[in-house]
Amino acid sequence: MKKKKSPKKLRILKIKQKLKANRKLKKKIIKSMIKKRAKKISKSKKIKKMKKAKKAGKKVQKKSVSKKPVKSRGFFSFFFGKKQKAKAQKKEHPEVKEIKEMLKKKAQKKSKQIKKAKNAAKNVKKAKINVEKQKKVEALKKRIEERKKKVEARKMMLEIRKKKVEEIKNRMVAKRKIILERRNAKIMARKAKEAKSKESREEKDEGEVIAKPAVRNVAAKETFLKTEVPGFDALIQQGIPEGSAVLVEGGPGSGKTIYCLGLARNLCKRGKKVLYMSFEEPEWRLREHLSHFWPSVNDFEKRKLLYIKRFNALDIARSVEALLSEAKKELLIDVQPVLIPHDFDPDVVIIDSLTSIGSAFSGEESRFRIYMEQLFRYLESHQITSFLIRETSNPTHLGTSFVEKAEAVSFLSDGIIALYNVIMDSGRRKRAIEIVKMRGVEIDRRIVECDIVRNQGLVVYPKKTLIGKYKLT
Repeated sequence: MKKKKSPKKLRILKIKQKLKANRKLKKKIIKSMIKKRAKKISKSKKIKKMKKAKKAGKKVQKKSVSKKPVKSRGFFSFFFGKKQKAKAQKKEHPEVKEIKEMLKKKAQKKSKQIKKAKNAAKNVKKAKINVEKQKKVEALKKRIEERKKKVEARKMMLEIRKKKVEEIKNRMVAKRKIILERRNAKIMARKAKEAKSKESREEKDEGEVIAKPAVRNVAAKETFLKTEVPGFDALIQQGIPEGSAVLVEGGPGSGKTIYCLGLARNLCKRGKKVLYMSFEEPEWRLREHLSHFWPSVNDFEKRKLLYIKRFNALDIARSVEALLSEAKKELLIDVQPVLIPHDFDPDVVIIDSLTSIGSAFSGEESRFRIYMEQLFRYLESHQITSFLIRETSNPTHLGTSFVEKAEAVSFLSDGIIALYNVIMDSGRRKRAIEIVKMRGVEIDRRIVECDIVRNQGLVVYPKKTLIGKYKLT
């Protein structure tokens, strides 16, 4: 592709073409002027001759010009003849010379003007180019200065970050030293206490020393129950009192079922008989949950330590109607509030869940309360430790305005274990656990983080308390 010429170049080309055309015209005009002047001169000469002849009385006869053939001459005559003709031709009229000089001067003037115009145009171009170059140089200088400023700012930021990192490292080192010192002090204090206790025991009689601890260990085994859920027993040092009714409440997906399944597995491991009563999920799904987290659980069912069965909530509603009719002496048969199988005598009962039972008593809250009272009395009389799962949108102990049907359960129960879905201020979701109450036992009243882990079930982290802004559901 040919490049298009700029308008300035096109103008210069047009001017050059016009100058060439003007030169040709000038040459033609000069030739025509010379011819005319020569004719006038020749006419004037003839007129002068005619006048002279008249005065003298002579008649001028017109000579007839006859074209005769030119005779051939020798070399010298031919050469010198040509020179003479050239000399004759060179001799021009003075007026013609003046005209030529005048025209030459005009042409020179115009050429000078054209040169001046060209030089002026070149100077203008050079000036524009210089201005553009200066602008570019200034822009480059500004960019370089801006880059230098950015580099300096980055250096400052890096220095500040380095200082902050060093400060954090120093703080961490100082904290670690303090923690180590505290641990060492605690270890030393424990060792001193143990040494003192050993000295005091040596002073006492051997019989008394042996008798007292034996009685305490037997009482502890009889009255308290360890869950062996990872990290949970750190919140209750003694354990859950046997024969107590514990409410396990929380929102959907908080880990209630997995907590109770893990508890059932741990109790069966120690030889306790556990009845898992499901009012929602079928038996095969609960067995799948167990095998997913603890593969070797099916042996407990074979050994008749674990009994998983699904019940219908409407059957319980019918049993409550029978209880009411019995209270009015209309029914002569004793009715159990819990439909426990006759072949199985459990130490622990897990009911999943009270919300599905409460749905069977829709519009009959008084009957539901009667049923719950009968249920707790039955479990107390048979010294069965029970864990009752309840699904709540908002935990009742947090003081929400919403009141649920099973509100009376929290007052009747001996203990409440609350599992939370935690929404952090950053938008991240976590799980947490809290022991709200447990009668007759000292408890840790912190809300602690927990999570569901494979081959372990629900794992509690007693050292990780919830910190920062969060919402419990």
